[in-house]
Amino acid sequence: MSEQKKQEATMEVETANNAVPTPDTDTKTVSTDAPAADESKQSARPQRGRGGNRSGGDNQRNPRRPRRGGRGGERVRQEFDQKIVSIRRVTRVMAGGRRFSFSVSMVIGDKKGRVGVGIGKAGDTQLAIEKSVRNAKKNMITVPLNKDGHIPHDVHTKISSSEVMIIPAPGRGLVAGSSVRTVLELAGVKDVTAKIFSRSKNKLNNARATVEALKQLKNE
Repeated sequence: MSEQKKQEATMEVETANNAVPTPDTDTKTVSTDAPAADESKQSARPQRGRGGNRSGGDNQRNPRRPRRGGRGGERVRQEFDQKIVSIRRVTRVMAGGRRFSFSVSMVIGDKKGRVGVGIGKAGDTQLAIEKSVRNAKKNMITVPLNKDGHIPHDVHTKISSSEVMIIPAPGRGLVAGSSVRTVLELAGVKDVTAKIFSRSKNKLNNARATVEALKQLKNE
């Protein structure tokens, strides 16, 4: 009886040993399962490449936002063309030192017969230009021109030390110099010859003399 019990005990131990998994099998299952888990994690992570989308979408760059105050609308054309004849810096000597201001002479016109000369003075250049434009609009005149932009007759005038003469010359174009040419261009006058008889180089006086000469024109 004792030998049979011993044999049964040994058989039970062997069956128990066969049921328990060995360390080798455990390591094999772990080694095979680990890469699959790593691959699933890598596929779940979003790709963060250059220019990529963090949300895991397409790798195209995001479109640019529209600029604020861009060049969408067209520029509004001004009613009159402007041209600065002269700009001077004036210095006043005061008790506390020197004070500077600017004097701007401006000619404006629509090239259709309307032209004006103005002057503006201020401590800032931009403010002086605005004043000169307002003054030129107050002193605007209308030149009597025909359909071709020609003046009816020749004129000759003198203001201060400036003496100007304007003669119609069909086919020659605009032959003039200094500020006289600026006034005639912005007035829309064509095919004339202008001559400055005085030695004065004051551009403001020459422009004013030209405007005064255009005032003397009469329709024939």
